[in-house]
Amino acid sequence: MPQLPSSFWTLVVTSLFLIVSAFLYKNLLQIIVGWTLRRRTRARRNILLARVKVEQSQYQLSAQQSTRSDDGEWEKVEKHAAGSAPNAREPGDDWEGIIGFFHPFCNAGGGGERVLWAAIKATQKRWPRAVCVVYTGDHDADKDGMLEKVQNRFNIKLHPPTVVFLYLSTRHYVLSSTWPRFTLLGQSLGSIILAYDAFSLLVPDIFIDTMGYAFALAFSKFFFPAVPTGAYVHYPTISTDMLGSLDSSPTLGKGLNAGTGKGLRGSLKKQYWHLFARLYGRVGGSVDVVMTNSSWTASHIQTLWGPARTKRRKSHPVSVVFPPVAVDEIVRAIPLDAASEKERQPTILCIAQFRPEKNHTLLLRSFARFLRSRSSSSSSSSSTPTIGEKGDEKQPHLLLIGSVRDAHDATRVYDLRLLAHELHLNPHITFLTDASFPTILSHLATASIGANCMWNEHFGIGVVEYMAAGLIPVVNDSGGPKMDIVVEWGGGETGLRAGTEEEYAGAFERVLGMEGEQRAEMRMRARGRARGAFGEEEFGGKWVGEVEKLVEMLQGMKKNRR
Repeated sequence: MPQLPSSFWTLVVTSLFLIVSAFLYKNLLQIIVGWTLRRRTRARRNILLARVKVEQSQYQLSAQQSTRSDDGEWEKVEKHAAGSAPNAREPGDDWEGIIGFFHPFCNAGGGGERVLWAAIKATQKRWPRAVCVVYTGDHDADKDGMLEKVQNRFNIKLHPPTVVFLYLSTRHYVLSSTWPRFTLLGQSLGSIILAYDAFSLLVPDIFIDTMGYAFALAFSKFFFPAVPTGAYVHYPTISTDMLGSLDSSPTLGKGLNAGTGKGLRGSLKKQYWHLFARLYGRVGGSVDVVMTNSSWTASHIQTLWGPARTKRRKSHPVSVVFPPVAVDEIVRAIPLDAASEKERQPTILCIAQFRPEKNHTLLLRSFARFLRSRSSSSSSSSSTPTIGEKGDEKQPHLLLIGSVRDAHDATRVYDLRLLAHELHLNPHITFLTDASFPTILSHLATASIGANCMWNEHFGIGVVEYMAAGLIPVVNDSGGPKMDIVVEWGGGETGLRAGTEEEYAGAFERVLGMEGEQRAEMRMRARGRARGAFGEEEFGGKWVGEVEKLVEMLQGMKKNRR
């Protein structure tokens, strides 16, 4: 009999311990474990708060001795943190507790990390005395290095003295590679181990998960019921659409698991997924304040967590807080006027990692269909598109830009190149891997269409960036792009949606065949929608409104204990 890995036994022991404890010794276990962890971390808490005060004093002294361009932006934070704020404060400005942000991969530099850092920035400005503790597993980066990367990557400058990093040692338990079988359950239970690791370092006053580890929040609520919990959900771990996709045809493009629910193995997989969905719903019901990144995510979270939240009398409804997008930076870099319109080429731009779920295959086949349709229509009719006219130097072109993370991605790009050759696209297609931001910006300024073919993308930051740059989006008719982004605004369309090869090809034809004035008006509406709904200020205001609920809960519980 082969020897089972230690991670398997860890999972079994942890699961049995939690299940038995929950049913037999809930109250006793809560008292013992909660009291023990608080007592164990009390000294670290005191040291941490003392260090924050020292760093604040040093930072303020350094600020007085140097001239900085952002003094005005952080003046309020520095004065409040030093105890010299003016008398006219907003209610709660003087709250000085510890907010724990559970984000084990905080140095990744992706869209989820932009949410984390923008959230901390908004929190610092609202509660200048509060300490923001980030639980991370990135041992290879120190505080100065991470904050410098945040500023360079996202143009977000934080107030260093009140940002603290605590380093986790068990992050491998949430990696998919640790759980080659029963991955959803394994990673979820692994997040409980990781949460125990976090609370063994410090018990915060408020605990917020910004990565999607609902089981970690359930751990917090079980052992520390007096600690308000919040969740920012980028996507549900499992959704009703995922469950439904098991029985759909793989040709419909409904995710990577489409059609895998057939046969004995498929039936077992469906049972496993349904059982996990029920468990996911129960743990999600413990969260006090739930934020989601889109209406699509909110709908699924409400379906999964709603019954348990109602049963536990959670008073705050699931809210939608759109993630922050660098809209203003793109707007400043790319003008939209008559001169810039002349620079636009009949290029269809797709910026997406070369991952299977991005469905580049659908995009290539749709573009090939568009070229065939355009060729046949131009040979039988005298009417031709306004731009990209056959025979003109401006021929329609497909540009794919994306990062290549590993050998699997490189193989995927190779396969796409082969498909392009089979579809006779080579004169009309370009693959650009690992492009620099200035290069990407230059293509955003000259392309006409921004394409997205991912089914049920939970939000669609890339789509918002297309619209901010003035591209007309042609996106999948599902998920966040359908419900929140590519919608009517300013009295007209902001882009087009499609689901099949025929629909995408028709959308490409329609956009490239528009009159110049009509196309320019749609670009302006698209940019207006992006600026009006998805900027950092909009995110910050809504984020603070939700976290205020957690602060009020904490203060209310403290009053009740007196």
